[in-house]
Amino acid sequence: MNKPKSPEPPMRGEPPAPEADGHDARSSERRSANAEMTRVLGVKPLHIATDSEGTIVHWNHGALHDVVEPMADHVVMTYMSTMQRLERRAGKSLATGTARTGVVTIIPAGSTSRWDISGNVNVVQLHLPHETLARVAAEADRGGLIDLAERTGHPDPTTSRLLMSAADSLDGSDVLDNLFRQQLIDLLATRLLVAHIGSQTSPQSIVGGLSPTVLRRAIERMRSDADADISLAALAADAGLSRFHFCRAFKESTGLSPHNWLRRYRLEQAMTMLRDPGISVASVAAELGYSSQTAFAAAFRRLTGDTPSDWRKRPR
Repeated sequence: MNKPKSPEPPMRGEPPAPEADGHDARSSERRSANAEMTRVLGVKPLHIATDSEGTIVHWNHGALHDVVEPMADHVVMTYMSTMQRLERRAGKSLATGTARTGVVTIIPAGSTSRWDISGNVNVVQLHLPHETLARVAAEADRGGLIDLAERTGHPDPTTSRLLMSAADSLDGSDVLDNLFRQQLIDLLATRLLVAHIGSQTSPQSIVGGLSPTVLRRAIERMRSDADADISLAALAADAGLSRFHFCRAFKESTGLSPHNWLRRYRLEQAMTMLRDPGISVASVAAELGYSSQTAFAAAFRRLTGDTPSDWRKRPR
């Protein structure tokens, strides 16, 4: 009696065949996107900001010739000051593109492919758990399967700008930065649902803003001291809404996103405190929850065009 043949291992340098279901029980055995990207790229990230809903990572890496193994997270990336040819092989399939400003590359969770990039790449990535994408889809009343498309150097200036903002818009304040990151991840997940899945339908929009009572409660929470929970999840739960609908309704009511509203409010606080010559700039930075006087000064200058010291010297 002949013994059944064992399946032949993949040839060296060839990725294994993709799995039929990207979100089956085996997903728990996959590496996190950050662990796999660190292995493949062979360098430490320039910056990493982690949230339970997703991770934003900035890398500057050299040439790449390796197989990216299946990951537990979706990886969405865009490029800064880069122009490199991308080659991506999965089995006998070859996809090519160019890493440059305004394009995105997407590696869906559970997929595997061999990558060949000949030179340096400056890239910002979002590592997005499938659970986050599914939550945003449910909150946006978007039913059906969520099959994220593979993209290789795909033109998408909107997603690219959102990702690039993650690299240069952090203020050095934990409260502001966390709220910005949470809001940005939801925006990016919404954009992926619109532009990068199999059946492209826009999430249903809502009409109207928050009721006066709910808006007042949200503003009171954001005006409270640094120990209060000002996460997007807390603000939305207090309003009795999903994160998706809360952000849209808050902007409808105020003209600003929650992050931009809080940023402006903190700026007004800073200006009030700086008018008192007895309060040092370092004390203002500490009072408003900035990690350092330097971080506060940089954030203040981005919003006003002046450093806190220069602003204070101007006649009022």
